[in-house]
Amino acid sequence: MNDWQIHIREIRDFPSPGIIFRDITPLIQNPKALLEVSKALSDFDTEANLVAGVEARGFIFATGAALISHRGFIPVRKKGKLPFTTIEESYGLEYGRDVIQIHTDAVSKNDQVLLIDDVLATGGTIAAALRLLQKAGAKVSTVAVLLEIVELGGRAKIMQEFPNLKIEALIKE
Repeated sequence: MNDWQIHIREIRDFPSPGIIFRDITPLIQNPKALLEVSKALSDFDTEANLVAGVEARGFIFATGAALISHRGFIPVRKKGKLPFTTIEESYGLEYGRDVIQIHTDAVSKNDQVLLIDDVLATGGTIAAALRLLQKAGAKVSTVAVLLEIVELGGRAKIMQEFPNLKIEALIKE
């Protein structure tokens, strides 16, 4: 166990009975732990020239990773949150659909991107972010997450669509 892992607390039965929520609030409140996690995620791909983060908690680690490694940051946001011209990608949720967007000028052709999020669960959000960045002309070389919930099968789902992608997780449960 890494020192920063002690700062992740489990909240049982949140947001519904039977769910164990991993609360990263204590981790991001601790500057040493936040720095260590951001650095570890950044180190999964040192060749990418940009770092993208998925709203909302992925922003925290992706911004830190971008700063540490002197790379630009791309916010992958929910629909309607970006002020400039956007491109979007729709994806399925357990109870409906959602849409994420990036600015049309967020990447240039052939930019290499490290995509960071907090959790890889079912893979729907990350797969949508990958399609969106690809649609914009970027090459996503690596997905890096703090936590992967293995039993939900997100990695396999993503690998079916993106077989050459590298997926890294600091914690696998």
